[in-house]
Amino acid sequence: MSVNKIILLGNVGKDPEVRYFDNGGAVANFTLATTERGYTAANGTQVPDRTEWHNIVLWRGLAEIAEKYVKKGSKLYIEGKIRTRSYDDANGNKRYITEVWGDNMELLDRKPVEGGSSAVSSVPSPQLSSAAGMQELAKQEAASLAPNPPLEKDESDDLPF
Repeated sequence: MSVNKIILLGNVGKDPEVRYFDNGGAVANFTLATTERGYTAANGTQVPDRTEWHNIVLWRGLAEIAEKYVKKGSKLYIEGKIRTRSYDDANGNKRYITEVWGDNMELLDRKPVEGGSSAVSSVPSPQLSSAAGMQELAKQEAASLAPNPPLEKDESDDLPF
């Protein structure tokens, strides 16, 4: 059996709402807007931009990362599966909701440098897919703040270039 994946690139519509469970697990919910650019047809008809809103659900480590780094307006890459569920509203009517359960997330915004300056880091945000992604993010942030060691010339290299 194959699992269908969906990939979304878009902007976060609201800060993530994160809930923690008694067992230590976490879930984050937020909306993501994707836009299909408008165009002018051959006959001159103007077709406007079309924006779709997607309900995003992230679990465990990704939820914690979203709570810390994702804000309204953030640019994200989300990879996941489409899930549809139903519930009964207050009037007893059955309602359906379609969500994207994210397996991978990449932060596409550049992170501001410590100290509040408007400069941005030259290191793009890493791809995050689990709690291990949080550890990798911390390592990469620490490495980006450390000075680069000088390059040593290998004197035994006799190539002319």
